[in-house]
Amino acid sequence: ADFDAKKKRKVAEIYQALNSDPIDVAALRRMAISKGGLLTDEIRCKVWPKLLSVNTDDLPPLPGKELREDSKDYQQVLLDVRRSLRRFPPGMPDDQREVLQEELIDIILHVLKRNPQLHYYQGYHDIVVTFLLVVGDRLATALVEKLSTHHLRDFMDPTMDNTKQILNYLMPIIDQVNPEVHDFMQSAEVGTIFGLSWLITWFGHVLSDFRHVVRLYDFFLACHPLMPIYFAAVIVLHREQEVLDCECDMASVHHLLSQIPQDLPYESLISKAGDVFLQFPPSKLTKEAAQAAQAERTAASTFKDFELASVQQRPDTVLRQRFRERLRGEERLRGEERTKSILTKPRTNRFVKLAVMGLTVALGAAALAVVKSALEWAPKFELQIFP
Repeated sequence: ADFDAKKKRKVAEIYQALNSDPIDVAALRRMAISKGGLLTDEIRCKVWPKLLSVNTDDLPPLPGKELREDSKDYQQVLLDVRRSLRRFPPGMPDDQREVLQEELIDIILHVLKRNPQLHYYQGYHDIVVTFLLVVGDRLATALVEKLSTHHLRDFMDPTMDNTKQILNYLMPIIDQVNPEVHDFMQSAEVGTIFGLSWLITWFGHVLSDFRHVVRLYDFFLACHPLMPIYFAAVIVLHREQEVLDCECDMASVHHLLSQIPQDLPYESLISKAGDVFLQFPPSKLTKEAAQAAQAERTAASTFKDFELASVQQRPDTVLRQRFRERLRGEERLRGEERTKSILTKPRTNRFVKLAVMGLTVALGAAALAVVKSALEWAPKFELQIFP
């Protein structure tokens, strides 16, 4: 009864944010991050477009079949989609699944044709099929296009250089939270390749329960684009004892970590990932992850976080827009001073700090702080709304 009451209350809060004028996107982000996420696919159909700043009143027309004749990627996409049987609900009739697979091919080719700077990669279809199953083909096309030109852009470069750069954040995150696990993995020379499929499919390829996949998508869509690598890190940290009990060699540790457990405590890991992100944001890890010059070339490092657009869409903010315009310069200066102060403080015991933060993100208390973190930790970001 208590669970049902909380669920009803959260649904009411989500619809209140959706019905605000203007829509309270910041509140929707908090709902997407906090315990349970967006709860139903019906709600996701309404909220995911808001999180990605997609106008549902101006959706692109459905792609035509001529795409297949002109696309250099068609054969590879076709092979990958044919191999994607397990990504569809068990028990789905073959004819229904085959229709969805055709739609999946068309969505991918449509996005690639409209954005020739993007390059298809194996695993991309695992992300696209998630959107297709939740929101249908036409809306999925618009959402995937926006996602591909922002959150996923580094994965769609001509080379894997920027993808490797993002993977390079994994070990510094682990080191900050648990140096013992980090040192063991370094001694085993396991590297980070075990997490590649996690990262580039947003875990869609490796998790068998669709409920867990969409819950993670709620979380990732509401956060900084590097959040998936933080979630990957907390999975490794959650398996601390298994890792330390493993033979300290590359093959053994890689085999263990590449077999992702299906019974993970997703809500507590989401909370932990948010807490770790707040405690050790990307700006503090860049030097360890790679040379700053290379990091600056990744979309994740230059990403104008969608929350920055959301700040301007909150009803109270819109009403006070003129007042904020006058104060913006002053607030930015204060933010820079605050950030400088935080980043120069001596590091206290990491375990004590994380314990104190506890389950703040899952409970919603720090959810908005996570989404605002791009502004908080990198004041060079400009406040702007995506076109």
